[in-house]
Amino acid sequence: MSASRALDRRVYLRSHPILFGLLAATRRRPVLRIGRTVLVHDREAVVTALTRIPLDRTATGTTGGAVDRLAGSGGLFDQQGDAHRQARRDVAERLGAAGVERLRPLWREVIDERLAPLARGGSVDLVPVAAEIAGTTAAALLDLTIDPLTLAAAAQQVGATAVRSHRPGPRRRRHGEREAERAAWHLLTLVEHGPAPSGLAATLAVAAVNTTVAALPRAAAWACRSADLWAYAQDPALADELLRVTAPTPLLPRVAAAGGALDGCPVHVGDRMLLITRHAVDAHRRAPDPADPAPARTAQLVFGAGPHACPGARLARHQMTDFLAALAPHRPVVVRARADRHSALPGWRSLIVRAR
Repeated sequence: MSASRALDRRVYLRSHPILFGLLAATRRRPVLRIGRTVLVHDREAVVTALTRIPLDRTATGTTGGAVDRLAGSGGLFDQQGDAHRQARRDVAERLGAAGVERLRPLWREVIDERLAPLARGGSVDLVPVAAEIAGTTAAALLDLTIDPLTLAAAAQQVGATAVRSHRPGPRRRRHGEREAERAAWHLLTLVEHGPAPSGLAATLAVAAVNTTVAALPRAAAWACRSADLWAYAQDPALADELLRVTAPTPLLPRVAAAGGALDGCPVHVGDRMLLITRHAVDAHRRAPDPADPAPARTAQLVFGAGPHACPGARLARHQMTDFLAALAPHRPVVVRARADRHSALPGWRSLIVRAR
């Protein structure tokens, strides 16, 4: 497991070194205030922040704020009251059990075709495979007739430029904002002819593509360096444990819309809360163990909690299970790994594997 953790650590050290250095240095404090920012590492405090403190879904510097500004009106995050609840119901229906079963044959076909070279002794870069899986799934989810890789590339660009637009320094920020606006406009033009409102479609595409492209290769890399895990490839517990340990979205930025308290630390209106889901689920301490998995309530936190839980959790788990099950017969080894320094989420730019 130490080899797997060392490999996965490269993703953080090479993509977001300063931020994650700060988080590592403060993780022994359950909750820590730095000015108007509250770092939240503790599991119960993260749950409290998501379920008991009203959140400003479209505040600057949050995921919702980026979507609201970049993806246009009609997005999932910028709707209030009945409109917001109806949007969530529509998304939940698309991503429910029947919806996932409708989508499953599509990503399985991509997996079978793209991993076929492993059976012939060839090598495969898992990152573009994950991108095609993500693009295929998102296009079908949104009823779009569009090339999957084109959709995936556009959604990745929106995510990456949204992150860069928040870098410090006025000149950098202005340049980043212009770049982000161009990326958002391109994505909106790709999804505008679908049945869903373009803002909502862009929101779902950005979320689905970026998390999938981060999650699948990182989980595979971990399993490649811990070969004993392949024996559990058919067990959904392995997917849950690898999603917990890799924590594809390791940090959730949120802004308080009302006051409250987290582990005794006061939270005021407008305070920025950085919810460190990676630490809340013990990803930095507890290795994946499908024979003795973490409690479901803990593992679920990588998808949020309460009214702010990710509606795509079911889809993510099924995709991960199918991806690992297809790789397992080959017992792959990592030939070359290159971290992505520009992605929205910590991930690999290239992860080439071959059969053992």
